[in-house]
Amino acid sequence: MRNVVRSILIGLALAVTSFVLHDAHASSGGGSSSLQVFAAASLSEAFTELGHRLEAQRHGLTVRMNFAGSQQLAAQIEQGGAADVFASADERWMGYLKDHGLLASDPALFARNRLVLIVPKSNPARIKRLQDLSRSGVKLVLAADAVPVGRYSRVAIRNLSHTDGFPVDYGPRVLQNLVSEEDNVRSVVSKVQLGEADAGFVYFSDVTPSTARYVNVFELPESANVIAEYPIALVKDGRQPEAAKAFVDLLLSPEGQKILARYGLMPVAAAQP
Repeated sequence: MRNVVRSILIGLALAVTSFVLHDAHASSGGGSSSLQVFAAASLSEAFTELGHRLEAQRHGLTVRMNFAGSQQLAAQIEQGGAADVFASADERWMGYLKDHGLLASDPALFARNRLVLIVPKSNPARIKRLQDLSRSGVKLVLAADAVPVGRYSRVAIRNLSHTDGFPVDYGPRVLQNLVSEEDNVRSVVSKVQLGEADAGFVYFSDVTPSTARYVNVFELPESANVIAEYPIALVKDGRQPEAAKAFVDLLLSPEGQKILARYGLMPVAAAQP
């Protein structure tokens, strides 16, 4: 299993490492500095605002964001990508980097998220309830199992098989309808929004106001849902450790937690004022 995971990481890294390594030289002179934040795709809007807040607080600092699937980001860092901070959508890939000695701090939990099912507004498959996902012919799109939301989605589907009102073979029947596996959650959102798939599991925070115009949302029973946990840590050999710590401190502050909540993420209770 370890060899399989490593093969996945190496394969993902080959397509992106050259770009990231090139960006390692992005810090310029003249008193300016560049902070490299690698963050899960589902954090795009919230972290972009947090980056602007930090830039406003620290004159001369530029915060550069690299958003992708957590598995892709871990691969980039393992292959030498220039990251100061890593924010993952699950413990799995953060743990992978920790096990390989690539972190400079202990991970800190900063947010949680939950799953929802989305379908296009046009709803060509006429999905009216979660049970309809097991009907033959439904085109389901999920993130790949290596992607945090992909793993969470499969666990939720399995949980629904053990929920009252769902057939015991619900899970296998739903997965037979899987037509595409994506590299990150935003690709799942895009395919459903554009009508290229009949349904997909995404994070609640991904149903932004602009997305909500094009999709319908189905809530999962609380007993079957999966709560995603987001850890963050400083990366070993990062070029901006002081600015990296300042970013993490801002994220964990009451101000940072309010920003996360505004974008649909669930703040960590311990970080609240």
